[in-house]
Amino acid sequence: VFVGPSGCGKSTLLRMITGLETPTSGTIAIEDTVINDVDPAKRGTAMVFQSYALYPHMTVFENISFGLRMAHQPKALIRERVEKAAAILRLEKLLDRKPGQLSGGQKQRVAIGRAIVREPRVFLFDEPLSNLDAELRVQMRAELLELHERLGTTMIYVTHDQVEAMTLADKMVVMMGGKVQQYGRPLDLYDDPDNKFVAGFVGSPKMNFLSARVVTAGPEGLRVDLAAGGAASVPLAATLAPGARVDLGLRPEQLSVVAAGQSLPADAVTVTGRVALIEDLGAESYLHLHLADDSRIGVRTVRHAAHLGDEVRVA
Repeated sequence: VFVGPSGCGKSTLLRMITGLETPTSGTIAIEDTVINDVDPAKRGTAMVFQSYALYPHMTVFENISFGLRMAHQPKALIRERVEKAAAILRLEKLLDRKPGQLSGGQKQRVAIGRAIVREPRVFLFDEPLSNLDAELRVQMRAELLELHERLGTTMIYVTHDQVEAMTLADKMVVMMGGKVQQYGRPLDLYDDPDNKFVAGFVGSPKMNFLSARVVTAGPEGLRVDLAAGGAASVPLAATLAPGARVDLGLRPEQLSVVAAGQSLPADAVTVTGRVALIEDLGAESYLHLHLADDSRIGVRTVRHAAHLGDEVRVA
């Protein structure tokens, strides 16, 4: 999965792989075969776009089989492949319908079916679920994972939704400004980001960054003063000079609200903030706090009885 903010180059990279854009340098290879100069129709790729791009006057069967019919494939082969794809995508009872009679999820499955019948070496998905409502997106994500298991074909998937990327990817590529920021398994990127952009992009809610100033640094770790108040010890060997500015990154689940009268360990670090936003999600809540240095942090908690404007202490 290629993931990153709008304009970072994800779709351009996808279009270069399928041959719709020409790279200015470098090579593109599928199974060790360089395909830079290979005609797009002969690359063995099949693309599914954000818009379904279905022909409204054609039936589902005709839409799925369109590419095969244009390639003058035998009718028996066309029917066999369409029926096989329809069974995989649960479209068997919809083959005689036209797109206007289908739901958004059904239309997206037809678009995927059109790619499946070509039996490509690589599937390319360009934000295929962004036009669907939230519940249907979750359902279609599960269906795409099942499809990948059944077909065993490589899929390259582009999205700006990092939750979608985390749940779908075996390997995840985080991009920014046309450059790959980090590549690897989703949880590896979550646990060990290479830079501040990846740290802040991967994870929802996003990582908190607390501005701090180095007091001491050595083999045993850092001692820093937080701009929002208080000091912290960080078990990270560093050679930073005293006075250097650093950002301390903390996930919302690494913070907890301190109850009145609650005892804390001697080395506990706390900050106090004013509640600016409360997201009640049922089993848990997210508190967004406005700190003394004008920064904001998010805290995951279990149904906290806070109100907007309350002062909350966080450890």
